[in-house]
Amino acid sequence: MRIGAHVDSTDPLAEASAREADAVQFFLSDPQGWKAPKPREDAAQLRDAEVDVYVHAPYVINVATLNNRIRIPSRKLLLAHAGAAATVGAKGLVVHGGHVNAGDDLAVGFDNWRKTFAYAADSGGFEVPVLIENTAGGENACARRLDALARLWDAVGEYEVGFCLDTCHAHAGGEELLGLVDRVKAITGRIDLVHANNSKGGFDSGQDRHDNLGGGTIDPDLVVAVIRAAGAPVVVETPGGVDGQADDIAFLREQLGTERPAA
Repeated sequence: MRIGAHVDSTDPLAEASAREADAVQFFLSDPQGWKAPKPREDAAQLRDAEVDVYVHAPYVINVATLNNRIRIPSRKLLLAHAGAAATVGAKGLVVHGGHVNAGDDLAVGFDNWRKTFAYAADSGGFEVPVLIENTAGGENACARRLDALARLWDAVGEYEVGFCLDTCHAHAGGEELLGLVDRVKAITGRIDLVHANNSKGGFDSGQDRHDNLGGGTIDPDLVVAVIRAAGAPVVVETPGGVDGQADDIAFLREQLGTERPAA
């Protein structure tokens, strides 16, 4: 099992080494900005590395919204990030499920997701798998609760789309972790990546506040059970820098009875 961390984008391979991680996730541009990613000088090294690479799309992307000034740039930026992710050999591009504004029809949001994949298909499709991630908050979210996720997958299931399961987001979003993997797979048929995070916020709090695996409001054994059931690669997005994330990675390897693959 590949276990890694979300790291600073300056030198992801050095960050992986410092954490003894065999996977890294990072941003290719400002996560709160709209600028397209620039070519990376280390693209070849990242493609050739033993470390698995995942890219997280900017938080500003929201392809579900009915607001044209956000939705249309979001589609274009998501496509640009998929192309840039391919240049670094990424195994997937993680993007939040998005939401519609209060009073807007959530059904239109799901259809806007479908149109996003249709838009990409017109230019040859996304160059890496897009992994839609469940989110923690919002009553108008497309991927907070499983009933919404089912409607989203009804809209996009005809395309090659993956899923990223975040344990903090699920807990804070009001979904019990016990048996969650089976319930998700009954909808999506797959889990491509697990974001293994504890939660500072309580159950159904709607708070997207990550904590280290030994802290927070989630029993760490439940996080481990989710990972074991999912059988997917794992990325921790926990605080504490190198030391905090290295401890979380070591904890997971110990609990799961896995060792770091030989370089």
